[in-house]
Amino acid sequence: MKVMLGGGASPSVIGLPLSCRQMQFMIVVAFVLVFGAVLTALNVYELHRLTEEHWNKAHVPGDAVTKAEDTSRAKPVAWIRGNKKNTGYLKHVTNVFSRLGYNLANDGDDWDVLWSHNYPFRELKTMMVNLKPHQKVNHFPGSGYISNKVNLAISGLPHVPKAFRMPAEKDQLLTHAKKNPEMMFVQKSNNHRGIKIEKLDALDLGIEGTFVQEFIHNPILIDGHKFDIGVYTIITSIEPLRVYVFEGDVLFRFCPEKYHPFDPEIRDKYVVGDDYLPVWKVPSLAKYYKDFGFGMKGSFDAWLRAEDKDPDVVWNAVKDAIRNAFYSKESSLIQATSHYPSPSNFFEMMRFDFVIDDQLKVHLMEANMSPNLSSSHFKENRLLYEQVLFNLLTLVGIGRIVHSSNLLPQSKDEAEMQAASKDLVVFADHCLTSCVDVKACNKVECQLCLPCLSKDQLSILTHAYMEHKYRGECRRVVPQPVNPDHAYDPANMSGLTPDNTFLTEWFRGKCLMDKTFCS
Repeated sequence: MKVMLGGGASPSVIGLPLSCRQMQFMIVVAFVLVFGAVLTALNVYELHRLTEEHWNKAHVPGDAVTKAEDTSRAKPVAWIRGNKKNTGYLKHVTNVFSRLGYNLANDGDDWDVLWSHNYPFRELKTMMVNLKPHQKVNHFPGSGYISNKVNLAISGLPHVPKAFRMPAEKDQLLTHAKKNPEMMFVQKSNNHRGIKIEKLDALDLGIEGTFVQEFIHNPILIDGHKFDIGVYTIITSIEPLRVYVFEGDVLFRFCPEKYHPFDPEIRDKYVVGDDYLPVWKVPSLAKYYKDFGFGMKGSFDAWLRAEDKDPDVVWNAVKDAIRNAFYSKESSLIQATSHYPSPSNFFEMMRFDFVIDDQLKVHLMEANMSPNLSSSHFKENRLLYEQVLFNLLTLVGIGRIVHSSNLLPQSKDEAEMQAASKDLVVFADHCLTSCVDVKACNKVECQLCLPCLSKDQLSILTHAYMEHKYRGECRRVVPQPVNPDHAYDPANMSGLTPDNTFLTEWFRGKCLMDKTFCS
């Protein structure tokens, strides 16, 4: 009898018995199918394992590609750390990280970014020396070499008013004062408290931990008020140095009392405190700021031009002062960072404070680590602080364009999509004619040609390229901007370390191809 298995019915449904041969056949088929499924699963697993191992070992310019340790996380994690957080002084930091898609952690080591208001290298020493490759921390080891007020004051750098450490340099101070009898001085400590102008013979020159500094007696005034300018400065790399300033705006703070008639007993005439006078209450700037919607910097620039003065004189000097400060402490920063797994774990944002005199000469007064980002005094500052933070985090690759559960690149394709070798190479004509042979890599002039670039150098260039690509309103200070119309001059490289020379020359090469890289 023939058994018809049509219409999708099974033998059990129609109730017909199966022969032994048919049963054996079906058992064999079932076994083959199960065995094939198991074999396929094993092959898929092994292929996945080998692929994962390949990418874990593969070099992607800029970072090693490794698997996310916790694939259950849907978002990267930021740990925002500080004392008395409930007072709200870190509110804007929290806001920006949340808007960028981060989950917020209270503590622990399962984080991608640590934003610590306090310097973390003492309190979290063990954690800092065991950072994972993808973890980022918002301070560099040794950044106090820049932000320490005594060190900066006595540095002898251009743009820094001359200062003398007490009591060790008392005799030099007295000699200097004798040569400059009209000069006024102010005594400061590293905590910046209790500043007051005094006659030199009224100062206590025996106090340890203080310094006496020239007082800028002729500040430029707006509506009679002295002011200082806070410029937000971002360090993305120490070796080689890469430093940017946020040009979207700057912080202007005015003394609440008019400078003249001058009276050293009234500190509100010459010292900026927490209750400073804001831009929108200074009539000559308020008309730009309130009526026409300019920022603080734009309002100041417009006021300067109305006074027949050139704002570029001020801002070029500001950048020179910042550049010199970092070059002067470069070796100390490199040494401090060498004790940690990798300098690529760190970034930093400082605020450099300046005073301008009535000749438009710029004076660098201090650099602030973990500058105040609270708008509790002035709600209008919210926009400035949040724009600074957004541009900072985007610049350093934390406000990522490509989203994933952490900051690790997930594949070589993803990394190359953002920065490939073609985006890094420079000096095509020269490389083709003079550097085709690998032996030519011994020549200095061939070291930027692709065959001569090491893995570490490719990583440096990739980070520099990505920073430029996502810099927003940040502009490079170090390496110094390039004028594409000027011929190459080795003298411009004098005094630079080999790493800084390498990166400066790369920016020159990119500048010749794309003028956005010039500055």
